[in-house]
Amino acid sequence: MEFGFTTAAYVVAAVLFIQSLGGLSGQESAKRAVWYGIAGMALAVAATLAGPGAGLWWLSALLIIGGGAIGWVVAQRVQMTEMPQLVAAMHSLVGLAAVFIGFNTHIELVRIAGMDEAAKAALDGFAAVVAHKTPVEISILRVETFLGVFIGAVTFTGSVIAFGKLAGKVDGKAKKLPGGHVLNAGAAIISVVLLLVYLQTGSTLALLVMTLAALFIGYHLIMGIGGADMPVVVSMLNSYSGWAAAAIGFSLSNDLLIVVGALVGSSGAILSYIMCKAMNRSFVSVILGGFGGTTGPAMEVTGEQIAIDADGVAAALNDADSIIIIPGYGMAVAQAQQSVSELTRKLRAKGKNVRFAIHPVAGRLPGHMNVLLAEAKVPYDIVLEMDEINEDFPNTDVAIVIGSNDIVNPAAQEDPNSPIAGMPVLECWKAKQVFVSKRGQGTGYSGIENPLFYKENTRMFYGDAKKSIDALLPMIE
Repeated sequence: MEFGFTTAAYVVAAVLFIQSLGGLSGQESAKRAVWYGIAGMALAVAATLAGPGAGLWWLSALLIIGGGAIGWVVAQRVQMTEMPQLVAAMHSLVGLAAVFIGFNTHIELVRIAGMDEAAKAALDGFAAVVAHKTPVEISILRVETFLGVFIGAVTFTGSVIAFGKLAGKVDGKAKKLPGGHVLNAGAAIISVVLLLVYLQTGSTLALLVMTLAALFIGYHLIMGIGGADMPVVVSMLNSYSGWAAAAIGFSLSNDLLIVVGALVGSSGAILSYIMCKAMNRSFVSVILGGFGGTTGPAMEVTGEQIAIDADGVAAALNDADSIIIIPGYGMAVAQAQQSVSELTRKLRAKGKNVRFAIHPVAGRLPGHMNVLLAEAKVPYDIVLEMDEINEDFPNTDVAIVIGSNDIVNPAAQEDPNSPIAGMPVLECWKAKQVFVSKRGQGTGYSGIENPLFYKENTRMFYGDAKKSIDALLPMIE
């Protein structure tokens, strides 16, 4: 009865998770999709606790209450601008959990191997399942355990480094130890050899050494990726965490964990591929941590940045018929989305055509800008992707860049030696006038100089994005 209930509950939970994932593809259905995910997870936890082999109720309750309380506090404190590093931190926890569960499985394998038949017969729960496995099944379990620990360890250290880069605690530039990919390849080859050793002997030392090698691979892979590519890294680590969960699901014979892990792993991989195409990057090079560096001396940028005040920007907006707004991470930092939404409302009320251009990697998390604009109640139908709006810039009177840098950098098209050479960008410089809202004259997250700021039709609107936009609002007649 318990097994039947758990299986049925897992099927329903899996359907809810699939519905949740599908709903997140659209802004209108995203809120409902989140509730599907919450319901699915609650059902999965309840079914697991009520299922066969469950026990230690007081410890389970304590962990659920403690984890829920910590999650509630974190959710209340973390700002929207800190969401990318929070996601990276959550991925690290998934990886660490996979490592712990893998080692727990190994410990059970070693313990049960030393028991006689009478002692094995008295076991229950997961230990009883392991005790009744055939030698072939034990070998398969060892492979599953090994892979779960390996992927989990790579995900853990990789996510920790990604968190550090996103939070500004680790240098965002691409850095590798002497030897570069040779070290990564060497660690991977050692891990394959250790897999064969572990498969034959079940050696604890082999598992430990592989874990250290995997921890190094995760660290070195992400350290070797430049800061401008962190959005791709976050989605890639999301995929890694999913495959780690799926591998551990096989070890625990937990069907739901396998399904959910496969969903997360495949969706993360697909998102990474889509983002790589949008950045003209190789998916393989992302996995290997191979991009974010330069290929030669960068093109020299000449000219000067010309500043403009709020009066000048407001006058141009009042005269314009078509306006495209390009939001970036600077808007998120300044929390200017509400002010931008109000500016949009006032301009549209005057009959002006106002639209938003969203680059696939704007911000530091996939969909970062879409979430902020939805929060500020900007109409969905005027928020367009890069491919939908890029051809409209030549016919646009005013382009307003708010806190964006690398995604509007002409060097991607004009400088073959640029670290972002070949990356599709929003061609806002083709508009009649371009206003760039920035705090100062610094470079973007990737540290690359932007020729856009020196073009003849560009004016720099310096200052905090929220205060700058707020200054414009009374001047829009």
